[in-house]
Amino acid sequence: MKKGKLALGLSLLSLLVAVLTVFSACGTPATTTTTTPAATTTTGAGTVATGAPIKVGITTPSTGPAAEKGAPIGHGNLDAIEYINAELNGINGYKMQAVWLDSQYDPAKVVTNMKYFMDQGAVIWGTASSKEGTAAMELANRNGFPGLVSFTSPILYRPPQHVYGQLPDYGDDALAFADYYMKNVWKGRAGKPKFAVMILNNPTGFGARDAFEAKAADMGIEMVKPYYEHSDTDVSMMSALTSIKNVKPDVIYISSTPRPTALIIKEAVALGLYPGVTIASGHAGLTKVLVDTDGADVVEGVYGVFPTASWTDDVPGMAKMTEYAKRLHPGDVGNMDYITGWTQSLVMAEAIRNAVKTAGYDVVAKGDAASWKAVETQGLQTLKDYKVGGLHGPVTYVAGDNRLAKSVRVFQIKKGVITAITEWIDAPLVKYETYPWFGK
Repeated sequence: MKKGKLALGLSLLSLLVAVLTVFSACGTPATTTTTTPAATTTTGAGTVATGAPIKVGITTPSTGPAAEKGAPIGHGNLDAIEYINAELNGINGYKMQAVWLDSQYDPAKVVTNMKYFMDQGAVIWGTASSKEGTAAMELANRNGFPGLVSFTSPILYRPPQHVYGQLPDYGDDALAFADYYMKNVWKGRAGKPKFAVMILNNPTGFGARDAFEAKAADMGIEMVKPYYEHSDTDVSMMSALTSIKNVKPDVIYISSTPRPTALIIKEAVALGLYPGVTIASGHAGLTKVLVDTDGADVVEGVYGVFPTASWTDDVPGMAKMTEYAKRLHPGDVGNMDYITGWTQSLVMAEAIRNAVKTAGYDVVAKGDAASWKAVETQGLQTLKDYKVGGLHGPVTYVAGDNRLAKSVRVFQIKKGVITAITEWIDAPLVKYETYPWFGK
């Protein structure tokens, strides 16, 4: 190894090198891969770990129609890995290497990226969205290649296989808000409140739809049918909102990404629907981008659900994450999607750390079927009360439930600030696969 490279690999900050590879004629996916050469590393305990880095595959929709979410999530992923290597001694003394790929929110690219991760010897894969996770899950489940998805829909892991949810899913969002609404807004008024649901036409929306199908009647809620679907490229929601206005709903619940969510709220205001009707958003749409797009006056009073801490919360992991965000991606400060990416990398590292302790570095780092099994069964499935610095709910694997964190909070936008109005709420397990309509 050249002396300059060794010095870089062993520098105090363990700076990561970004290598950009463009699509070639043979179809190799575009990738930015953070690399650290094989090296001898002194661990915090004074021992020495020698070996190649442990690779993780990460794909985010950092360009394309969901870039407003994917870019800050990807930044959080990679910044956290820099922090893990620079300040947490990597994974038991071994460097954590991210093989990062932009999916452009395109399912075909997700599949290509997954194959690349497997070929590169990644020991686990992660992605931001339920749409990406759904595209990845057939390959992952068939090969036993474990994955961690940040924003999920029940279809990803009901019944449980090899895909894990970092956080509660879009169905959990819908039911948490519905329960809050019934107890705190409806407050026992006579009759049943009418819920109109506007959903993105992919698993982001379908998760909320499935939750209401399963539980709305039991909660005393009348659902407006049909569910109003839209795409991530629609330029107007006026037709759907006009139809909704005619049925006089009490609630419009939106499960979509920030841009369509902002469009729906803006046009609801133009139609005179809002203020008046209660509007709430699932966690895919509830982000600083929503406020910035519509303006604080337009979204004032809108409710939502989100599964991470807020940037103003006094929790142990906030200061270090803020330090890295301000230094590396200052434009993401205040965006809760960045928190999601940062914590996803921390959860991955903790799972791999557990697997290395039990199965050994040689088994885990190889990046083959035996490695994947070890990371899943001796890593992900051994997570118990991992606090993630308080940046979201504690991470615990429970057999039969592939959601790792299960806590959400209800928020409301007040003077442009997405403000928590409840304590953490544990989302109960719903066994969607027991309903005959699920997945059809």
